[in-house]
Amino acid sequence: MAIEAKQLSGAPGAPHESHEVKRLDPDNPPYYLPIGDEVEIFGAAYRARLPVLLKGPTGCGKTRFVEHMAHTLAGERNGPSELITVACHEDLTGSDLVGRYLIQADQTLWIDGPLTQAARRGAICYLDEIVEARKDTTVLIHPLSDHRRMLPIEKRGELLSAHPSFLLVISYNPGYQSIQKNLKHSTRQRFITIEFNYPPVEKEAEIIAHESGVDRDTAEQLALLGAKVRNLKGAGLEEGVSTRLLIYAGELIKNGIAPRRAATVAVTWSLTDEPESKAAIDEVVKAIFP
Repeated sequence: MAIEAKQLSGAPGAPHESHEVKRLDPDNPPYYLPIGDEVEIFGAAYRARLPVLLKGPTGCGKTRFVEHMAHTLAGERNGPSELITVACHEDLTGSDLVGRYLIQADQTLWIDGPLTQAARRGAICYLDEIVEARKDTTVLIHPLSDHRRMLPIEKRGELLSAHPSFLLVISYNPGYQSIQKNLKHSTRQRFITIEFNYPPVEKEAEIIAHESGVDRDTAEQLALLGAKVRNLKGAGLEEGVSTRLLIYAGELIKNGIAPRRAATVAVTWSLTDEPESKAAIDEVVKAIFP
């Protein structure tokens, strides 16, 4: 039986079929509104080929930021060719990331996983919510995230040197950490870290208006709603409302749904099932959208 090494992303049974590969266009980066100096820091990290850890709450813009930076940096000399994003989950294994052999017809084919594809082709590989993956996945990224920039592919007996344009980016939400799902210090100390949080009201209103198409006054009301609901965190509410949900509310309003109803279905009902917490959020909604 012949052994053939081949990249077949998306083939039946290929490792982690749900990973996303984006070709980069430096002339059309996705919209991103900088909050601090994160753009400058990420750019410097890429030029120095320092792996990056993004940490912050759900829906605060981490993924959009990576997409924006990947497209922007593609225009630089020796910039990345692609952005390969993997949404990590509890069933994600090391083989899903690195690759595996598959039997097809009369051949045994090697299928590169998304991490291997990125390292070979000079892409940015973004492992979203890395702590959700199984423990063996964090161990295998260690040689890629220090001075070696190498990926051991044990099943092939190959030690892959990362393409000069390759960069590894990972993210996680500290609010979801537990003893079982924690990022080891041996992993954290291989990355420079950029902290994210929800934008201040003025900038969040600008983001909501741009992304949803609502008028500025409505966007400011939604941003104020976000700020007040986040103040309820710790008083029965596990997680603050994401910018993403506020944009969803704006899109509903733009499409004819009354503001209070849009806020209820996009914010209140999406955040909690607890009657007391829902009642508290509803009071905030009614105060802002009488």
